[in-house]
Amino acid sequence: MLGKRYWVLPCFFIAALLIAAAAPRPQAKDPEPPDEVIKLVFIHHSTGENWLTDGYGNLGRELGENNYFVSDTNYGWGPEYIGDRTDIPNWLEWFASDATPAYMEALFNENEQHSSYTRELSDPGGENQVIMFKSCFPNSELAGSPNDPPGTYEDLSVGGAKYVYNRILEYFASRPDKLFIVITAPPVSSSTYAENARAFNQWLMNDWLAEAGYTQNNVAVFDFYNVLTGSGAHHRYSDGKIEHVLGSRDTLAYPSGDDHPSEKGSRKATEEFIPLLNIFYHNWAANAPASAPVESPAADDEEEQDGGESPADESQSAPSTPADAPPAALIDGFEGEAPAGTNGWEVYRDEAAQATLVCESGTDRAFTGQKSLLLDFEIPPNAWATCNLFYGGNQDWSGYQGLTFYLQSAPAGTIFNLDLYAGSADALETYSYTIETPPDSASNWVPVSLSWSDFHRVDWEENAGAEFAKPAEIAGLAFGMNTYPDTPNNGTLWIDDLALTGSADGQPVQQMAVSEEETGDGESGRRSLPCGAGFLLPALFIVFNLKGKEKRTSDDQTG
Repeated sequence: MLGKRYWVLPCFFIAALLIAAAAPRPQAKDPEPPDEVIKLVFIHHSTGENWLTDGYGNLGRELGENNYFVSDTNYGWGPEYIGDRTDIPNWLEWFASDATPAYMEALFNENEQHSSYTRELSDPGGENQVIMFKSCFPNSELAGSPNDPPGTYEDLSVGGAKYVYNRILEYFASRPDKLFIVITAPPVSSSTYAENARAFNQWLMNDWLAEAGYTQNNVAVFDFYNVLTGSGAHHRYSDGKIEHVLGSRDTLAYPSGDDHPSEKGSRKATEEFIPLLNIFYHNWAANAPASAPVESPAADDEEEQDGGESPADESQSAPSTPADAPPAALIDGFEGEAPAGTNGWEVYRDEAAQATLVCESGTDRAFTGQKSLLLDFEIPPNAWATCNLFYGGNQDWSGYQGLTFYLQSAPAGTIFNLDLYAGSADALETYSYTIETPPDSASNWVPVSLSWSDFHRVDWEENAGAEFAKPAEIAGLAFGMNTYPDTPNNGTLWIDDLALTGSADGQPVQQMAVSEEETGDGESGRRSLPCGAGFLLPALFIVFNLKGKEKRTSDDQTG
């Protein structure tokens, strides 16, 4: 018996050694910069711009000092101005749509700066290897409940956001030659949706990849949200290990006068992010392929090689609208009379709060022609005002893809909404998209292009968050000004060449027709914050009824 036990023991150890030798060894965490220059591109809006900027967050300069050649996107960037759209639901357009190949080709080859940061490294050539992307702080106002499972469609809710991130993993899996870094959306000061934001970002950090069964190492998450929730909140490399320490609060601990993180908060994030990025990079680079996997020919391709006709032959001859095509159907160039079928642009405002809004055609600047729409406003905290255009009868815009216009603002960083109204006058539905004016808009005309899917039903109406799907029932549209809680919103906007984009079948349309039935005298009326756009407004705004709104007299405005 003793001898038998003697031989079993060594065999056990031998087996254990063989298993250990066969198992992959855990990689050491290397926080040091790469040995060679690595190309990195960052998709962002204003918070990301502040984070990158010298003298604010210093991220761009620090990345350069760590051997990353940094480029970035911002408002107005890319095919179809995809850079305008960085809210969580928009990631499906970036990474999971028919346009993804075009967007990614532009993104991988982007080598220019769209923010102010020191960039002393020379471009090493080739494509961007590291892709960072971030939604802005309004995306921390997620509806639903903290423990909601992934939904079945994209929206700004806990379930809708989980759905988006699960979907985009499909593309990431197809590109093991790229490292994708998710930067969580920063927190807001309001606690209304704070529990949901914390729960969602915890899911991204701890459960997302595991639940999806994702085994590749080309996706990583930096919890920008958590780092900004308190001085004791961290996501960093310390003492040989990665720490993810939650703060004592779930709201923004580093405000700057609004919900943009302050210089202090942004620099804290830079300090904690850089070593983690280096670790993420080294872990990925150890086994990263030099290029994307080559897909095997599809059955149709094989048929073509055998002499059969390829479906691609037909698609190549189909007409298409280039991304920089001019507006297809002008709604208003603001040069003269009101658009057909309307009474012109009309102001509605919160008179009880003494909100003011000038909405008139002005000659002080224009993108084309002599005039543009001037919107000059002073909105007290928790108040609102809108500049509305209503049609006497519903308009059928279903043959178009969305809306486009040109914008200037003073100052940059001004927030406003573009609202769509649909349905009958007694059951009007409101859909909204929110914009923060980019830095370039202070001195240049900036193009804005929105698709119908960017608009979502406002929080105070039935089916809040539903995607706009009624372009055949347009009743009107509006430029709206609201505020964050206890924060005023003052500024000036100039809007020009408001138009419908090209038709859905790709054919450019030169003029929008309005039937005689639609040109009667229509009664008007009705009424959403910044950084990115397309997020749903919290229910802090007063739900108001058209009949209760106060309208200025025609003497106070022109249209």
